[in-house]
Amino acid sequence: QVQLVESGGGLVQAGGSLRLSCVASGGGVFSKNMGWFRQAPGKEREFVGTIGWTGGNTYYASSVQGRFTMSRDIRKSIVYLEMNYLKPEDAGVYYCTAGAGWPVVEPIYWGQGTQVTVSS
Repeated sequence: QVQLVESGGGLVQAGGSLRLSCVASGGGVFSKNMGWFRQAPGKEREFVGTIGWTGGNTYYASSVQGRFTMSRDIRKSIVYLEMNYLKPEDAGVYYCTAGAGWPVVEPIYWGQGTQVTVSS
């Protein structure tokens, strides 16, 4: 069973930055692609990005391409989402996922989410 725990959310002004972390534990996590999704109030959950199980490949939604960067510390089983030039429309609950599929990860496991609020 894989467990995912996110942290790093908070309140930031538009144009600012945040870094989210996702600590993964459990058997098999090292071989899974990891991803981030987000959900704003009243909206459907949307894909943000995927990082391959080796950490060498990433893929992003067009809405965050060039502003968000994913990285993966395999030894520590942590996935990061560096978010720069944040916009109010980036606000929402961000979920870490682990699963299969490329370029958009098909989640098998989900974290509990971390809230990101962006003030204009």
